[in-house]
Amino acid sequence: MANVVVVGTQWGDEGKGKIVDLLTQYADYIVRFQGGNNAGHTLVVEGKKYIFHLIPSGILYENKQCFIGNGVVIDPGVLLQEMQELADSGLPITPQRLTISERAHLIMPYHKLLDLGSESALKEGAKIGTTGRGIGPCYGDKILRCGIKMGDILDRDLFKEKLRDNLGRTNHIIQEHYNANPVSFDEIYAQFDQYAEKLAPYIDNISVKLHEGRKAGKHILFEGAQGTQLDIDHGTYPFVTSSNVVAGNACTGSGFGPTHIDSVIGILKAYTTRVGEGPFPSELFDETGDAIQKKGGEFGATTGRKRRCGWLDAVVANEAVRLNGITGLAITKLDVLSGQANLKIATSYEAQGKTYTAMPGNIRTAQQLKPVYEDIAGWEEDISAVRSVDDLPKKAKDYVKRIEDLTETPAILLSVGPDRTETLLLDNPFEKSKTID
Repeated sequence: MANVVVVGTQWGDEGKGKIVDLLTQYADYIVRFQGGNNAGHTLVVEGKKYIFHLIPSGILYENKQCFIGNGVVIDPGVLLQEMQELADSGLPITPQRLTISERAHLIMPYHKLLDLGSESALKEGAKIGTTGRGIGPCYGDKILRCGIKMGDILDRDLFKEKLRDNLGRTNHIIQEHYNANPVSFDEIYAQFDQYAEKLAPYIDNISVKLHEGRKAGKHILFEGAQGTQLDIDHGTYPFVTSSNVVAGNACTGSGFGPTHIDSVIGILKAYTTRVGEGPFPSELFDETGDAIQKKGGEFGATTGRKRRCGWLDAVVANEAVRLNGITGLAITKLDVLSGQANLKIATSYEAQGKTYTAMPGNIRTAQQLKPVYEDIAGWEEDISAVRSVDDLPKKAKDYVKRIEDLTETPAILLSVGPDRTETLLLDNPFEKSKTID
């Protein structure tokens, strides 16, 4: 039995979906513990691309059980659409394969209006880069103790009461502050009544189910969304997401005891990317950055936005190791760096005459950071067909070794392409293995 958490170490888009999909073959349960449909996981299996926003990546395995935890905020329309798309692909979703926490909060139509309205009201330079999907306002209602939970839609009287109370407050804001039309109680109630009928068989107490599974010796894999630098508490605030991304939230976001976690795998892209606004010390603004962006196909899975690209940032990586208690690194998109004669790794920052070895909490200071680079030789060889670490070019192995030394953390997996098979598994957290065939 092993319980493993997978987290992103940068600003998201590190390739968590592929790694979770790969590790799922060794797990029994797969749990999504935070975020909403503002993030996406892209998987390529036998040449076919799948994009998930809410359902755990492990759903592609028919004999696995997937769970959406209480730490997730759910747009039921998006969830049902995702379930339908999987069914159309020959993967019907049943209550035996997917369980949704009764305590997960619902993204309501007014949350999206509030999200878009608050972003448009910000002046240039202060915009967060929100996806406009209602994530922040939904988490806000949760903290204000007026949110609507998944289980609430099964109690029609309770749902009506909460909806009326919330619309009384939010419609005033929508009309007076954002000059938009109010939302209709009757329309929302009718819509969510249909959602309740379709989702009722899937709703349950997943904390109890995970507890029972652990006692029965099940292997459990926890997956989050986004990356450590987008954590609401520990990221580059306010240019962050609205939830805790770090590994500790795997427990609070699912109702699982922290003493039962065995290892934490940090997904580290071989370079660095960021979508949206906010500090990015190692960002490249030249033809090298353009080349990495193009070769890596760096576009957001959810929004399609072009990702900003830069050299690997060891300060950010070390921050992730510390905040998450990472026990092993999964280094992704190593193949994208093939052909770069010279590589750089940011090992510290400078700003206003001071040296920083951790991301400062002051956002103005963070925006002024200049990276201090260490040069390292690149490699010319195409490594996408490599299936054993012994067959990697020496300079590629040197690059991986330098990452291990800088982070004081071993690499347990190397990804050399988007497909499930294009992976070198060096140390499996569930069982020992050398390569993926």
